[in-house]
Amino acid sequence: QVQLVESGGGLVQPGGSLRLSCAASGSIFSIYAMGWSRRAPGQQRELIAVIAANGTTKYSDSVKGRFTISRDNAKNTAYLQMNALTPEDTAVYYCNAHYDPEVWWGQGTQVTVSS
Repeated sequence: QVQLVESGGGLVQPGGSLRLSCAASGSIFSIYAMGWSRRAPGQQRELIAVIAANGTTKYSDSVKGRFTISRDNAKNTAYLQMNALTPEDTAVYYCNAHYDPEVWWGQGTQVTVSS
């Protein structure tokens, strides 16, 4: 069982930046693929960024070039650096850990982009 705790959400103005963190329990964090998803009001959850155990990253078109996913295996933590935020980025952001066939989810952190 893996427990994930997101932090770093909040209110930011359009054009601003935030960095989300996802702290994971357990001692084998380095073998997990980590991902960030989001759910905007009235919409389905969208997978936006993934980082594999070997550090390979993938992004959805909606965030490519603006968001960066990273991981620090020594701290059992994954990050999502979000730049050039727009109101369309307003959502609850969820961290997940993936090791076939298991997937674990955090409880989410709210990000609101508004002036």
